[in-house]
Amino acid sequence: MEDLRHCSAEALRTFYEEAKKEYEAFLRAGISINMARGRPSPEQLDLSDNLLNLTRADTGVLAEDGTDCRNYGGLCGLPTCRKLFGEIMGYPAENVIVAGSSSLNLMYDYVSQCCSHGVGGNEPWLFDPDRKFIAIVPGYDRHFAICAHFGLKMVSVPMTPAGPDMDLVEEIVKDPSVKGMFCVPKYSNPDGITYSRETVERLAAMKTAAKDFRVLWDEAYVVHDLYDEKDELANVFEAAKKYGTEDRFVAFASTSKITFAGSGLSAMAASDANFKEILARLSLQIINYDKLNQLRHAYYYKTMDDIRAQMKKHAALLRPKFDAVLNVLHKELDGLGIASFNSPKGGYFISLDVNVGSAKYVGQLCKDCGLVLTGVGATYPYGVDPNDANIRIAPSCPSAAELDTAAKILCAAVKIAACEELLGIENGRG
Repeated sequence: MEDLRHCSAEALRTFYEEAKKEYEAFLRAGISINMARGRPSPEQLDLSDNLLNLTRADTGVLAEDGTDCRNYGGLCGLPTCRKLFGEIMGYPAENVIVAGSSSLNLMYDYVSQCCSHGVGGNEPWLFDPDRKFIAIVPGYDRHFAICAHFGLKMVSVPMTPAGPDMDLVEEIVKDPSVKGMFCVPKYSNPDGITYSRETVERLAAMKTAAKDFRVLWDEAYVVHDLYDEKDELANVFEAAKKYGTEDRFVAFASTSKITFAGSGLSAMAASDANFKEILARLSLQIINYDKLNQLRHAYYYKTMDDIRAQMKKHAALLRPKFDAVLNVLHKELDGLGIASFNSPKGGYFISLDVNVGSAKYVGQLCKDCGLVLTGVGATYPYGVDPNDANIRIAPSCPSAAELDTAAKILCAAVKIAACEELLGIENGRG
């Protein structure tokens, strides 16, 4: 089929009726598929069941430095785990803290610390009534939610194929009320973009009016490659050292999509000065994190080679799912001029952009068919996509067969919405 925008009215009407017929068949089928979030599948979780079977006879209770993991102490985490996370995030082990299961919790706590007590000897962010954060769009809804919770007004910056629009970022940070930004630098959520080396360098080198400007470097998908040909992310710690901006970056990671989601380990890494401030606050919050869980993880995952081997198993399960969705999108939407989408080399999402003003309608059509997508607008601050165009697809949890069906429903909905707009039909639009 040719570009729908250039079709005759008769050809467009015929195409529309065929799309409606296909959609109505799905509507009658009683389908129930949930693609709302990037959750690992049961098969992926099964990959780590060996952790559940470990006993004291396997692991003992002493860490390699002699720490009794049943007792108090060791706030920074076990040395083996600190070293491993340091390799994952590109920081020295002595600058890493290994914590509980949630990197999101660590990010929330760090923003809270900046807001209530300040960082680097500067006044608390809450003292600035005009406090702002850069929001890279489309982006991660939970990052946006943290900003909204602390009253950080979000200033949107569009994503480019190389990362955030750095010309715009460098202009925005001239405002001293702009306090920082969240970044997902490798396989970004939802676009699957990895920041270029130039982007990483510019983030490290740029001049900021706020002395306490902070970049929360969320390495959620740093080892989550789908293919042997993978994206490479420049080391932000090394870049920052060149420009004397080590305090600008605080990095976060977790094993949530490596071992067990919600029952793994998380970590944060920071400069010497930030590390000291973070540790002082943590020492008031908690005596130590779960060292027995750290010991279990350290038993199986001692080196980066062990992590890479685990992630190849995840990739083998995820690739067919991404391929199932992408094959349908290409077959059904290529050449029609009504949608565009990414083909990521890693991460957990596919980002689909439909005609401006139609994403909510597409989402509702899918919901009516029993297909639940990420809430339309969630990839923008305050849940409002100004173009009403972006839809995040999360292929990880449903089966390949379900994903084939889900993608066909989605494509039928996109076609219906586009045809109605071109034909001047207003039915169903909110």
